[in-house]
This record gives sequence, C-alpha cells and structure tokens, in this order.
Amino acid sequence: MQLTAKHLEYWNKNLRLTVALLVIWFMATFVMSYFARELNSIIFLGFPLGFYMSAQGSLIIYVAIIWYYAHYMNNLDLEYGIHEEGSGIGVQKN
Repeated sequence: MQLTAKHLEYWNKNLRLTVALLVIWFMATFVMSYFARELNSIIFLGFPLGFYMSAQGSLIIYVAIIWYYAHYMNNLDLEYGIHEEGSGIGVQKN
C-alpha cells in the first residue's frame, strides 16, 4: 500500500509527539531516580523532592502524559478525518 503525503504527515506528527512524550517519561522515571539523593535537599509540599517524585510526582506525570496523548490524537484524528464516530471524549455527534 502506497502512503499518501497526508498519511505521512499524520504519522510524522504522531511519531514526533510519541518521541517527545517518551523523553518526558524517561526523565520522570530514570533521571529523577538517578538524582534522587540530590533532589532530597529540596523540600516540596513538606517532603524531600526525591521522595515526592518517587511516591506521587511521577504518577501524576504519567497520567498527564496519557491524557495529553489521547487528547492530541483525538484532535489529530478529527483534523485528518480518520476519527471513529461516537468514540472519544468530546466528539460531537451530528
């Protein structure tokens, strides 16, 4: 199957978003853990930042990543006319 320029543009946008979100995920998961001792010198909401990021902060970031990806892809699907009827949050039915 030959992909059109529209398909390639759609997939390029999808891949750029995926790479950006994976970089954020990597930073929240591995980089924050690697620097946990140094981060513990910073107090955030009454807790050492390294502890807070391990216990709560990274989970909040994961949920935000998932929400943003779903929201962005729903809008991208609508823009390129490939959305599924009646699926997704906020999709208006005609």
